Amino acid sequence: MLHLDNNSKSRMNKIEIVKAGAVSPLIQILKLNNASLRELATAAILSLSAAPPNKATIITSGVPPLLVQMLSSGSVQGKVDAVTALHNLSACKEYSSSIIDATAVSPLIRLLRECKKHSKFAEKATALIEMILSNSQFGRNAITSCEAGILTLVETVEDGSPLSIEHAVGALLSLCRSDRNKYRKLVLKEGAIPGLLSSTVEGTSKTRGRARTLLELLRETPREKQMAPLVLEKIVYGIAVQVDGAKKAAETAKKLLQDMVHRSMELSITSIHHKATSCATTPDFTSKSTS
Repeated sequence: MLHLDNNSKSRMNKIEIVKAGAVSPLIQILKLNNASLRELATAAILSLSAAPPNKATIITSGVPPLLVQMLSSGSVQGKVDAVTALHNLSACKEYSSSIIDATAVSPLIRLLRECKKHSKFAEKATALIEMILSNSQFGRNAITSCEAGILTLVETVEDGSPLSIEHAVGALLSLCRSDRNKYRKLVLKEGAIPGLLSSTVEGTSKTRGRARTLLELLRETPREKQMAPLVLEKIVYGIAVQVDGAKKAAETAKKLLQDMVHRSMELSITSIHHKATSCATTPDFTSKSTS
């Protein structure tokens, strides 16, 4: 429907097309039951949304909710175009907090779960999820009710690209900052600690800072009784330098931190098992606990 490159002349054409009133008929097409036409209209909106002056007009015309619908009902290409268009529109700071709402959480999580976590598509999807969770309590509620919502973010922290990890950590941090008591156990239940510890050693500077803050929020005991994450990282990094040298220190430190977490979990399980067996009062209970 629209095949325009992102050179200077093309950007001017896109601006002129929107000024001429092209958005309104595209909205009407997006409301049709014809999947092929809706897909073409989504591609056209994607092209037009690449020009910064067009973003506010597209948003205020009511396009974003129709793009969200494409996340659930469109073809694979239609979904990719819809996510990319929404991501383009999210750059309009004036309206960024109101572009998409909680209804987009479930389809975005589903798409993120199905795609490669280190892909450009995953970067855009996690950016949108982070934006929703940081601005909407309804969005935060939605992440806990959709299938594997928090788990998908944790998996992205473990396997995503640096930018995907940054957004995924930011999304988890938004949850815990909004209501630590509600979300802390949910995040821990999905095994977030190893990925977060790795993120404090490697990743973007924003990721490292977010991961440290989130680890603090995930602690069960008072802060003053725990070793600060930054101190722990420095100690482990110092050991890694001595073991493998400065060039390999980051990777070695990551493995050491993961081993520490794994060992800590093993000790916790052993301790729980020991307490359970020591409290046994009947032969039948002892038999069950040691089977």
